[in-house]
Amino acid sequence: QVQLQESGPGLVKPSQTLSLSCTVSGDSITTKYYYWSWIRQSPGKGLEWMGAIDYSGSTYYSPSLKSRTSISRDTSKNQFTLQLTSVTPEDTAVYYCSRGLSNGRYDYWGQGTQVAVSS
Repeated sequence: QVQLQESGPGLVKPSQTLSLSCTVSGDSITTKYYYWSWIRQSPGKGLEWMGAIDYSGSTYYSPSLKSRTSISRDTSKNQFTLQLTSVTPEDTAVYYCSRGLSNGRYDYWGQGTQVAVSS
């Protein structure tokens, strides 16, 4: 059974950097050919794909967030991390990590973590 668990601060001040980690159990983040994604949902909006890091360590970002987003990994901890810079209240959302398949679907999700951007 694959499990993903997000962790990070629930409150971030405007202009600061949001950092979230996703710890994976039950599978290695280097297993071919999965990719490990960050997805968020803002209040009243749909799911927004932010970016991903694949089994080889290659990264992919949403064009709308690319300038502010960085995804990295620590294979020794089986963990991948999201950094979002220069946050504004519009970045308030529930942030999810998930395992993506080559067909574009997602088969495992974390429970999500609420992040509020407020002074």
